[in-house]
Amino acid sequence: MKLIATGLLLFLVSFAGKENRIVEPGEIITDSIPAQLKGDFTDDYGIHYSISDRVWIQHPNIKYHIIRCNTSDQYLIARNDHQNTSEAGLYTRIDYMSFDNMAPYGWGFCLTVYNAKTDSLAETTAKADKKNPKKGCNGFPFSRMKETGL
Repeated sequence: MKLIATGLLLFLVSFAGKENRIVEPGEIITDSIPAQLKGDFTDDYGIHYSISDRVWIQHPNIKYHIIRCNTSDQYLIARNDHQNTSEAGLYTRIDYMSFDNMAPYGWGFCLTVYNAKTDSLAETTAKADKKNPKKGCNGFPFSRMKETGL
């Protein structure tokens, strides 16, 4: 009986809808993020970041595990690390955009949604207004990023 129940559970999980899917930390279901977003950065508030294909770290101890990148619409979907002090284990949508004539700031981001229960909800709940980067992040400006070394 236990073997049948286990088999049924595995069958149901393999056909579970995307909207109910739980993505585990470290699981990658995306291609590489744009090169512009990779590296060590400081935003215009003085916060330091380290970003790779797999993880977005807001120093000293906030981590987002990147699970999907949509380069055409310029956003990432990430799972909040289980050790984060708030919204641990939930999902975040990070919208990003390039900036022209704002040196030393080359791009900016918005944590559009940071507390969604699933990756699909994070992706579809909201999106930033990239036509208005001064107020397009839920009424606030996008955080501008400049490359640095830590």
